[in-house]
Amino acid sequence: MKTKNRYQKSIDQVVEHIFKELSEPSEGGLNLNRLSEIACFSKFHFHRIFVAMVGINIAQFIQRLRLKKASYQLAFHPEIKIIDIALNADFENHESFSRAFKKIYHQTPSQFRQQPNWQHWSEKNMYQLTKEHLNVEITISQFPETLIASLPHQGSPKLLNQTISQFIQWRKSSGESPIATTDTFGLAYNDPKSTPASDFRFDVCSSIIIPVKENPYGVFTQCIPGGRCAQITHHGSHDLMDEKIRYLYNNWLIDNDEELRDFPCFFKYRNLFPQVSEHELITDIYLPLK
Repeated sequence: MKTKNRYQKSIDQVVEHIFKELSEPSEGGLNLNRLSEIACFSKFHFHRIFVAMVGINIAQFIQRLRLKKASYQLAFHPEIKIIDIALNADFENHESFSRAFKKIYHQTPSQFRQQPNWQHWSEKNMYQLTKEHLNVEITISQFPETLIASLPHQGSPKLLNQTISQFIQWRKSSGESPIATTDTFGLAYNDPKSTPASDFRFDVCSSIIIPVKENPYGVFTQCIPGGRCAQITHHGSHDLMDEKIRYLYNNWLIDNDEELRDFPCFFKYRNLFPQVSEHELITDIYLPLK
């Protein structure tokens, strides 16, 4: 077990380096010699260990990250031309981008833009870094009462992006909660790993000044109550937040003899992907306390 943990830690360091290199390229940053040095493995064995731990090889993994960013741009930024998305993803032309995209997601970029298959997309983007030793700073903050527009997602977490897309459409069409000038939140009612998919609920939210108008999207007015909260500021991919949230519930809460308020754990997203790279994401995690 100790050997497996050591290997996982080494691969995690490599993956974090890849995230950074994709947004801030440096000379030789993604070649095999450099990556094997970061992992502290011989270059003769590194490739096999990476495949064993991740399930795909280095080249496939890097391409998968580029296509993940491209898929967000296709779904959430219709104003960006597909050829520009292809070039940004390091493809030479539209044809090579389309072939690679369809091979992974079973849809062409145009088809995905029109009607993304989020179920299949989620299954192809399931790699997560595993942190054996969490190094988190938890503070107690006083969160102010905040009026929010809310769109509930009920069902498989793999389809959450479908609800997010619908909420973005409401924000853009209504003008009641501009993305550039208001805060974005998420209310996490369940742990996706321990909750049946049919029972999973997550509310996609944003701050507002006045209650939302009646609309066809299902967006309604809600309020995050003010009060004491345990807070963690998370840096990096949203996929890596689960362990920190579980640590709050399973360890910190009991060790500090705190009691929970009747309101779910919630997140404040300080920035959003793909406007920034995944390793640059900043998210505040709040656990409401009495």
